[in-house]
Amino acid sequence: MQHAAPPDVVTLGEALVLWAAEQTGPLAEVQSFSQHTAGAETNVAVGLARLGLRVGWVSRLGDDANGDYLRQAFEREGIDCSHVATMSNGLTASMRKGRVDDGSDPPIAYQRANSAASQLGPEHLDLPWLASARHLHVTGIFPALSASTMAATQAAMRHMRAHHKTISFDPNLRPALWPDRAVMRDTLNALAAQADWVLPGLDEGRQLTGCDTPQDIARFYRDAGTTQVVVKLGAQGAYVDGPAGCAFVPAFPVAKVVDTVGAGDAFAVGVISALLEGMSLEKAASRGAWLGARAVQVRGDCEGLPTREELSAAGV
Repeated sequence: MQHAAPPDVVTLGEALVLWAAEQTGPLAEVQSFSQHTAGAETNVAVGLARLGLRVGWVSRLGDDANGDYLRQAFEREGIDCSHVATMSNGLTASMRKGRVDDGSDPPIAYQRANSAASQLGPEHLDLPWLASARHLHVTGIFPALSASTMAATQAAMRHMRAHHKTISFDPNLRPALWPDRAVMRDTLNALAAQADWVLPGLDEGRQLTGCDTPQDIARFYRDAGTTQVVVKLGAQGAYVDGPAGCAFVPAFPVAKVVDTVGAGDAFAVGVISALLEGMSLEKAASRGAWLGARAVQVRGDCEGLPTREELSAAGV
């Protein structure tokens, strides 16, 4: 699928087939699973596409059933997958997610070693097409997969900066993917310094900056060169710091938390879409909080992401 117009947003990252447990209990004992899409960057891509933005995704998939499923699912969402190569004899990543009914984080088991996406490098980037987009969204997951995905992420960010396009960065900490926490901290902070909008969670910010408060975490990244920072505070909302000033933004109340996975990606959808529409950082964070609240009330990474009509009806 080739979109006629340039994309509004491009993201690059690994998508996974998600097998979600139908019953509670240890993953090894679950007898039935339902199939979904997963991946931080593609969660954001889906959310932005549902809001009517033109979204392009850069990645690689294996020539297997999982790859076919993901490509078809994302194309149905309206995402431009023309820059997603199919790798001969490649493996498409997958994951199993447990079911919990108490609002806690579910257990997750990944199968992603040596995946097709992990072999994407800077030589696979279509730089003129990338620069035709208004915005690039990246996370800390994809650069952690391999030396080549790190180089691809850095190259994409450099190219967008050189062409004066905006970049958002969500740290999305996955310590298991890094050799140690010091490497994770230094690498992700260097990437954040190349972004315009940085979206850490409070615990992520504490691990990466050594600061304790949202104010100090935001100031750390602002001092590093980031234009706007949103520190996600979960049920307490968010803290924003940008050229227009600083503020705490309240959360939207949730009667029952069903599944926390994907909430941060939904939050990013709200912030990115609002800022691209010219809204203030404070209003962008409020939209992000509303999307995050929707996300935690349903199972699945993308099932709570709204359409433009639903967003407009909510007045956010």
